[in-house]
Amino acid sequence: MNKEEIARALLDALDNGKTIASIVGRNPDFGWDEGYAVAAEILRMRRARGEKTVGRKIGFTNRNIWAEYGATAPIWAHVYDRTLQLAAGHRATVSLKAAVQPRLEPEIAFKLKASLPAGLTDPARVLEAIEWLAPSFEIVSCHFPDWKFKPADSAADFSFHWRLIVGAPHPVKPVEIPALAAQLRNCRVVLRKNAEVADRGVGANALGHPASALAHLAEVLARQPQFEPLAAGEVITTGTLTAAMPIRSGETWQSEYSGLPVTGLRLVLTD
Repeated sequence: MNKEEIARALLDALDNGKTIASIVGRNPDFGWDEGYAVAAEILRMRRARGEKTVGRKIGFTNRNIWAEYGATAPIWAHVYDRTLQLAAGHRATVSLKAAVQPRLEPEIAFKLKASLPAGLTDPARVLEAIEWLAPSFEIVSCHFPDWKFKPADSAADFSFHWRLIVGAPHPVKPVEIPALAAQLRNCRVVLRKNAEVADRGVGANALGHPASALAHLAEVLARQPQFEPLAAGEVITTGTLTAAMPIRSGETWQSEYSGLPVTGLRLVLTD
């Protein structure tokens, strides 16, 4: 299979809620470069059919879950106008139609007010390029049976991005940046399913700091000239702070943050 054939197969799986066999299993030489070559082809195809890119997702920034999935490094993919949803009144309803083996991840999202260059290591410097931060839920979906895949498979499979729900934003004011840098690292989140605690996490679970996850993406993109660098206006979600929790229609999920000036999200899942 060439990259165009793989991209078409993955888009068909996305559109029709199907699984396919591991790409690496059929192509042993399929590695990271090939995975992102397929991702670039998917980007071209999705734009050609009218979808617009509005940001990025970063995945596997929480090393606590690497062993569960066989992950070896963070991954990333684009977020599209059809996959981004802004929550109204701190709550949202999402249909899981066509989602394959969906899981839910509470995350911190940022909106860029300026381009983000590679080479930044201080989270406070990263925050200087941020317009706002917000609590988010990413719904991830895996098109390989039983969530069994190789690392390069994940890069090709949209980095498992399916939907991004973003809550009420908190504007980042320059005078607040030193305090926010500490708060983002130390903040805590409680994830509830139907009012019962499902898991807990901390901001540092995202590569040590959510802003560090964003800086990591800028570094990766500097080595991937086939993709545009991060630009003003993009919304980027920085990876799950808890385990990725299996979800299904009929459930209500809620995130509650402490130590960070944001309000959590309430999400109702339907067919």
